[in-house]
Amino acid sequence: MTMPMTPRRTTADYQALDAAHHIHAFLDQKALNAEGARVIVKGEGLYLWDNDGQRYLDGMSGLWCTCLGYGRKDLNAAAARQMEQLAYYNLFFHTTHPAVIELSELLFSLLPAHYSHAIYTNSGSEANEALIRTVRRFWQIQGQPQKKIMIGRWNGYHGSTLASAALGGMGFMHEMGGMIPDVAHIDEPYWYAQGGDLTPAEFGRRCALQLEAKILELGAENVAGFIAEPFQGAGGMIFPPESYWPEIQRICRQYDVLLCADEVIGGFGRTGEWFAHQHFDFQPDTLTIAKGLTSGYIPMGGLVLSKRIASALVDEGGVFAHGLTYSGHPVAAAVAIATLKALRDEQIVTRVKTDTGPYLQMLLRETFSEHPLVGDIQGVGLVAALQFAEDKASRKRFVNEGDIAWRCRTLGFEEGLIIRSTQGRMIMAPALVATHAELDELVDKTKRAVDRTAQELGLL
Repeated sequence: MTMPMTPRRTTADYQALDAAHHIHAFLDQKALNAEGARVIVKGEGLYLWDNDGQRYLDGMSGLWCTCLGYGRKDLNAAAARQMEQLAYYNLFFHTTHPAVIELSELLFSLLPAHYSHAIYTNSGSEANEALIRTVRRFWQIQGQPQKKIMIGRWNGYHGSTLASAALGGMGFMHEMGGMIPDVAHIDEPYWYAQGGDLTPAEFGRRCALQLEAKILELGAENVAGFIAEPFQGAGGMIFPPESYWPEIQRICRQYDVLLCADEVIGGFGRTGEWFAHQHFDFQPDTLTIAKGLTSGYIPMGGLVLSKRIASALVDEGGVFAHGLTYSGHPVAAAVAIATLKALRDEQIVTRVKTDTGPYLQMLLRETFSEHPLVGDIQGVGLVAALQFAEDKASRKRFVNEGDIAWRCRTLGFEEGLIIRSTQGRMIMAPALVATHAELDELVDKTKRAVDRTAQELGLL
């Protein structure tokens, strides 16, 4: 494996310029400037190097997106070829181009036959913005313009724009910029924290029935759709009980509320299925996609529509008053084609389902089931979460669990590992091309970080 390039500037120089000009996401900027940002200069496979030559195993696929790892020559070549032929054109003015047409042909060959059309965007946040407008337009065409309300979940995440953050249920994001009207929320299906004495199955049904209660409270004639991640990503890699999604789907069908799945993190093989809703065995009306669509090499997202919605928009909707300058960008489309072909032709998704996914889940349970700091292990395929607990028997969580998990994350960096902390959970989602040896390294370094955290707490 090659070493990083020779730094062009010192790390301190880069950090000073970064502090002078950038506002970073979800961090206290003043505190970060005092610490100095980590300067990443090279990526290859599952590994990253910083400006000082320190190597890290990326256990998070960037932000759940580099599903094929770093440095894929086929993806780079696809971008270069497309830039030589047609670097840019738009989908306005009665025009299209081969790259986006061929991307859609490939994408819909991988999707269930229930879906037929896509609206391309640059990100998951934009795709969820498009979702709100598209769902409301669908109900207008159906002669029910009053169906505007979208229901999301507390602690869900759907993006950082004003409307997508409103769909999500993170209060600290709502505080920055406020909310938009006609958005409501129900509880997340987080059994470990909120299940009490209920079994997971009982708790899953109870959480799902909150949707029915909310629909009845608001009036089914006013509710346009329910949006949720099949499993929660930024909220902590929370997997709902098996009883949850069948009941949610029943409720949406009964009250004619569109079921909208945010597949930005779960899509493109993460669970061992092409899309996470297939793992949980339900059938959404819309899918929001991004991240793994291009393996993170270039921005691209999209909103996938069922035939029911698409046919109404096409046959009865007239002018669709929505569009973006870079929708279906030819270079992004070319990289997406290369990504999807690699996932399909190299049987990467199949391998996650039958080999590397089960291997990671086995390793985590063998390593952490009896660990004094770990109260629960969740996950499937190449996505997982370790739940920290003060008392495992009672599922009592630490009052300062967020600080403890953040400390573990910091110790992970010291061990040469990038994993993420959310609330009291350590979460991981390595690239789908990870080998057994790399998964061994991921779990070994995670254990070192968790052990060091436990030692600081006096548990080891």
